[in-house]
Amino acid sequence: MFESFFPRPKLFFTSLLIWASIVVLFWFTLGTDVGEFLGFEFAEEGAPPVIGMGFFVTPNFLWFYLYFIMATIPFWLFWQTLSPNKWHRWSILGSALILFSTYYGVQVSVAINHWRRPFGDTLQNALMGEGNVTMGDFYGLMGTFAEIAFIAVAIFTFTRFFVSHYVFRWRTAMNEYYTAQWERVRHVEGASQRIQEDTQRFASIVEGLGVSIVDSIMTLFAFLPILFELSVHVTELPIVGEIPAPLMTAVIFWSLFGTFLLAVVGIKLPGLYFKNQRVEAAFRKELVLGEDDANRAEPITLEELFLNVRRNYFKLYFHYLYFNVTRSLYLQADNLFAYFILVPTIVAAKITYGILQQILTAFGQVASSFQFLVNSWPTIVELLSIHKRLASFEAAMADMPLPKIDQDYLDAQGKIQE
Repeated sequence: MFESFFPRPKLFFTSLLIWASIVVLFWFTLGTDVGEFLGFEFAEEGAPPVIGMGFFVTPNFLWFYLYFIMATIPFWLFWQTLSPNKWHRWSILGSALILFSTYYGVQVSVAINHWRRPFGDTLQNALMGEGNVTMGDFYGLMGTFAEIAFIAVAIFTFTRFFVSHYVFRWRTAMNEYYTAQWERVRHVEGASQRIQEDTQRFASIVEGLGVSIVDSIMTLFAFLPILFELSVHVTELPIVGEIPAPLMTAVIFWSLFGTFLLAVVGIKLPGLYFKNQRVEAAFRKELVLGEDDANRAEPITLEELFLNVRRNYFKLYFHYLYFNVTRSLYLQADNLFAYFILVPTIVAAKITYGILQQILTAFGQVASSFQFLVNSWPTIVELLSIHKRLASFEAAMADMPLPKIDQDYLDAQGKIQE
């Protein structure tokens, strides 16, 4: 699954983790000093943020662009020299480009969050008849938002286009890897489906989840400091009263609670989803064989196979019933949680409308990042089931026994045929 696209996966991902840790540590400790040495003039700490398109061409951003390139190219050259492969430009440089575009997308959200405060305060002053607000003020702020939105659209469009090609290259690599050993895996149940369909879905889901994880981490790095700064406006929370960094504490508690809750409630879903794919594949295969062989696809056999399909689907429906109830209740409560903890602050009139909008946006971004498992659990379940199926290929290629779930399934199929 990974060996076909990435060089020496275990060593590669270990080295990537080490290199990324070194690069990040250097950035947060000596990055500013090196940037200043190279001539970049950074804004002083506490200076108001740049609003609009200029946010993306500040010295801080320009230095980051250069630093990212300087960190990526040596890593790629090292692996290209150590383990040459035609897919390395896509697996290494392509992954780096996706990471960079993900970072840029997070910064677009930060830029919009900075914009919300002046726009919200201008709106509040206009509604209250204060501040001599003119139509030009509103049109100017709307034009600034349009600049940011234009960048967001460009980044999103480019990223989706590139990711589509990236996923297909990964599928191509797996396809070449598996078909080269077809004789060793052709006996595995549903082998044709696994090569034709599962490779595409695996590459697509892994890429999607990988980007989501990185996006969540980058969002936390970007918005946690903002949320910490905004905590100065909130001195008291309902029930618990005054606590340090109240907004950060509240969002971490609420997100971890939801993640743990959904993980416990949905623990049975991966196995059921995998079994569902197996019984569907068996039923489909018998029908296909019956097209060419009059002795196959007998009514009794089809009835037994479809009974397995029915039984597993009904189990899946039942377990998804209470999972979806729990998940929906949590997400509905999530819509009001930020307002709930801000009630004492709002009633005391300690914040303006613009600050409220900043808090709600930053709180939502951080909560969404911490709630990665909550939002991605159905996709993770699907990925686990696909991984289980492709693991059978890996076992067959290495002349190892099939996973237990495959052996149990083949034994059951043998009883049906008898």
